Amino acid sequence: MSIVDLGHFGHEAPRPTVSFELMPPRRPDAAPKFWETARRLVATSPDFVSVTYGAAGTDRETSRRVISQLLHGTPVLPIAHLTCVGASREDVEDVITDFLDAGVRSFLALRGDPPRDQPDWRPAEDGVRSSTELVALLREVEAARCAASPSVALRGAARPLTIAVATFPDGNLAAGTSRTQEVRRLWQKQQAGADFAITQLFYEASSYIDFVAEARAAGVTIPILAGLLPMTDPARLARVEELTGVPAPRRVVEALEAEPDPAARHALGIRHSVELARQVLAAGAPGLHIYTFNKHQAALDLLEGVDLGGGAAGDASGVSSRTPDLASGPWVSGTPLPSSEPALGSASV
Repeated sequence: MSIVDLGHFGHEAPRPTVSFELMPPRRPDAAPKFWETARRLVATSPDFVSVTYGAAGTDRETSRRVISQLLHGTPVLPIAHLTCVGASREDVEDVITDFLDAGVRSFLALRGDPPRDQPDWRPAEDGVRSSTELVALLREVEAARCAASPSVALRGAARPLTIAVATFPDGNLAAGTSRTQEVRRLWQKQQAGADFAITQLFYEASSYIDFVAEARAAGVTIPILAGLLPMTDPARLARVEELTGVPAPRRVVEALEAEPDPAARHALGIRHSVELARQVLAAGAPGLHIYTFNKHQAALDLLEGVDLGGGAAGDASGVSSRTPDLASGPWVSGTPLPSSEPALGSASV
């Protein structure tokens, strides 16, 4: 089944979709903690988990191995992040083919960030220059594979390729775009073959609600998931602002910084996050996509706050006893996970 066939995106959906973003561990010593976090998130039975892919494809091999773990070791649907910045069309086609050969049927198509140390950087003439072009290329590669092999075509008909895209409800600071320009870009991505969109993080419900209203008026019909970051850590909020240009509300940041007790600070941040999630769900958001930064507790507490915790019954530690143990699988070439740690997948933006 494709993501859009899961049945949760329709007007009569029994519940909004729940999904998480994970980032592959970059060091062996970070792997056990990462896999434990992923295991706890997968225990909630999310609709999908997106696995990030580093700038210029730096986490390509790790990301692919993590996705393979999710594909073959859990019932969770993984989405592979795919970037194209700085790569030739041939290189991107090779990456797409590698993922498709591994059984991946869902992608998040992203342009990616240009090199930070090259202010005058420009895309290569033979490269894929935008996420819209990347969506089109994904469709072209899939069509060519199906045309070349009846068996591939049959498998493709049974499990259609699903493509998600990112969108920026308040405009994209890095690209210098406004909300209206981002609406236009989203429409173009839809025309290229995108199935649904996930928003960049935002902190005010009006950002999402007003963006969706403008997008619908402009002819965008694909589902638009609300991307949320739990507001529990002021240091992380500051770091995210550096990376995205999206500032957290000063009233929230100041309240978090003024609270000396870590548990109380966490609870305060969760209350703000739950209120935001409730507002966008009440406005019709078809689902929540949570940017976890590989931290499970805030994500799980946010879901519980909006009655979307779900998942299988757990043991005394709160972890599902039916969650597969993936500790035997490698997270990077030649490096097995410690057998003492249960494990799951990873992702990156």
